[in-house]
Amino acid sequence: MSGQFEASVVVDRPIEQVFAFLADGDNDPKFSPRVLEIAKTTEGPPGVGTVYASTVKDAGMKTKREFKLTEFQAPTKIRWEEISKNTVTAPEGGYDLSPEGDGTRVRVFNVLEGHGFGKLIEPLALRAARKSADDFGQAIKAAVEAS
Repeated sequence: MSGQFEASVVVDRPIEQVFAFLADGDNDPKFSPRVLEIAKTTEGPPGVGTVYASTVKDAGMKTKREFKLTEFQAPTKIRWEEISKNTVTAPEGGYDLSPEGDGTRVRVFNVLEGHGFGKLIEPLALRAARKSADDFGQAIKAAVEAS
C-alpha cells in the first residue's frame, strides 16, 4: 500500500527561473530542513538519469537516500524515483510547473511506500507529510524568491 501527499504554491518568479532552481538538487536544503546534506553523484548538468545522494533526518533518525531523475522537461516537469532501500521510500515524486499571472504555479508531490516494518509506519509518515505539505510549499516559494 502507498499514499501520496502534495502541495501547490504560486512563486513570484518566471517559470524558467523556478525550474532552474528546483532542477538543481543542491538547492533542496534551502527549503527542506530534513535534508542535512546532498550531492549530485553523476556527471553533467541535471537531466534524466541524474542521481542525487543525500542524508536526511526524519523522526529523529538519519538515513541515506538516493534519487534518480526519471523525467526532465524544461520548464514544466521534473520526476524522480528513490533508488535507495529504506523502511519508507518515495518510489515516485515530482514537480509540475505552469505560468500563473507574473509568477509560476508549482505542484510538488511524493508517493510514499512502506517496506517490511515500514508498512506499519507508512501511515504515520504519510499523515505527517500531508500535515506539513502546505508549509513545505511555502518553504519552496520562500527559497526560490530569495535566490
